[in-house]
Amino acid sequence: MRMLEVEKIDTYYGLSHILFGVSLKVEAGQVVCLLGRNGAGKTTTLKSILGLATPKQGRIRFKQEDVTGKEPYVLVRKGMGYVPDDRRIFADLSVGENLEIAERKAREREVWNKERVYELFPPLRRLDSRKGGLLSGGEQKMLAIGRALMSNPDFLLLDEPTEGIAPVMVRAFGQTIVRLKDLGLTVLLAEQNVKFTLKLSDMGYIIDNGRICYQGTVKELVENEDVRRTCGI
Repeated sequence: MRMLEVEKIDTYYGLSHILFGVSLKVEAGQVVCLLGRNGAGKTTTLKSILGLATPKQGRIRFKQEDVTGKEPYVLVRKGMGYVPDDRRIFADLSVGENLEIAERKAREREVWNKERVYELFPPLRRLDSRKGGLLSGGEQKMLAIGRALMSNPDFLLLDEPTEGIAPVMVRAFGQTIVRLKDLGLTVLLAEQNVKFTLKLSDMGYIIDNGRICYQGTVKELVENEDVRRTCGI
């Protein structure tokens, strides 16, 4: 089943034209990466998909339903989860409270709850009562992913999960993404870390100046000399 199809979207912030005819597809069960430098349009693409920035042109289909212009809470109910690059956890709430506030019951599948999140991220268990604002960057990333999982998504949007964290945490997040795929989640991963991301992905898109300039399987991207030169693979 096709989980997501983005068709020629143009997105603006005020009068600033950010995305130009962006198209991409994500099949159920895949990890698909969106690669590009800072400011290339990755975050705007994810926000457009989730309804945080409504495209002026083009269509977005989720599970074969046209969801263009739908509010984010509607898309979360339909099975989208989102982890923003700035994490946006509640600094004055504890780890446990951050998770509990996002909980949404799932139907017809195994439910994500606080216990399952702690099984995925064991360090969070011992931090259950610690305020979110007192966590390290890596701990906050874990909490942000865990909070997104508490809404029981089928499809997870991850924006720059490795930004600003130590190399040991980068490897750990790679293992987490692989495990989430094994558990049946579909993932769209926006990243600047090319080598890390390609190791995890089935398909890839490269965006620059708001336009998709290359796309293909990971093998096709790695073997493309222009992509290797552009991305430093």
